Amino acid sequence: MKTIKLAHGLDISHPVHKAMVLMGDELEKNSKGQLKLELYPNQQLGSERQCLELLQIGSLGMTKVSAAVMENFSPNMQVFGLPFLFRNREHRFNVLDGAIGKELLDGGQKYWLKGLGYYDAGSRSFYTKEKPVEFPKDLEGLKIRVMESVTAMNMVNSLEGSPTPISSGELYTALQQGVVDGAENNPPTFYLSRHYEVCKFFSLDEHTSIPDVLVISTHLWESLSKQEKSWLQTAADVSVEYQRELWAKAEQEALDAVVKAGVTVVRPDKSLFKNKVMSIYEDYKDNKPVYELINRIQETQ
Repeated sequence: MKTIKLAHGLDISHPVHKAMVLMGDELEKNSKGQLKLELYPNQQLGSERQCLELLQIGSLGMTKVSAAVMENFSPNMQVFGLPFLFRNREHRFNVLDGAIGKELLDGGQKYWLKGLGYYDAGSRSFYTKEKPVEFPKDLEGLKIRVMESVTAMNMVNSLEGSPTPISSGELYTALQQGVVDGAENNPPTFYLSRHYEVCKFFSLDEHTSIPDVLVISTHLWESLSKQEKSWLQTAADVSVEYQRELWAKAEQEALDAVVKAGVTVVRPDKSLFKNKVMSIYEDYKDNKPVYELINRIQETQ
C-alpha cells in the first residue's frame, strides 16, 4: 500500500478539506486499498508556499494552493489574478475545465509541480474595518492585505489602495492591530477566518475569481504506474465536482452568517471598479504568453 501525504492551509470545516476527505475515500475504493491519502490541514506542514517547496523536493506528495501563489512557481498562472477576467461563473468553469485550464495545470511540470484540477474559490471582494468600499475612491490610501502576488498588488495599486502582503495566518492580528485597514477574499474565508469580528464592511465587487489548484509533486506522479495515476486522477475529478457544490452552499451560508453577526454587505457597481483596473491588461502586451492567454480566455464561450 502507498500512502500519499496531502497538506493544505485550510480548516477541516472548509469545502476544500471535505472534498479531500471524499477524494481519499474514492482513491482507497478505486485502488482497493492500494493507494491511500493522509491529510494534514491547518498549515500543519507550512504555508501554501512552503508546501509547494516541499513538493518540489519530493518530501510532500500533494497540496492545495491558490493559483495566486502558484504564479510564483508557474508564471502563466498569473493570468487568473487579473481582475474581471471571467464574465460569469459558467465562463470561468468553461475555461478551467477546457484546454486552457489543462495547459496551465501541466505548465508547472518543469518546476516539479503538476496540477490535477481546480477547486472553486469563488470571487474575492474587499472587506474593511472603518468604512464600506462603495466606490473605487473609497480605497484611496487604505492598506489592503493581498496575497504574495504581483498581479494582486498591481490591482490594488490601480485602485489607489496600498497593497500589503501578509500571510493568511497572521492576518487576523494584523487587522486587529491596524497594521492593515482591510483585506480581500471570498465570503466563506471571510467568515471561517472570523475576520468579520474585526471588519464590519464587506463589499461584493468580486474583482477576481482566482481558483484553487490541487497540485501533486512530479517526483511522486512519475513514480506512479499508469493504473495508479488513473485512480488518483479519477478521485481528484470526483472531489472537484463535490467541492464546487459544497462551495456554492458555503458562499450563501457565509454571507447570511456575517450579516447576522452585524456586518454590512455592500453591492457596489462593479463596472466602476472594472473601468479603473483595465489598464492592467495592457501591461501584459510585452508578456506574449500571458497576453495570448488573456485573448483566448475572452474568446472562450
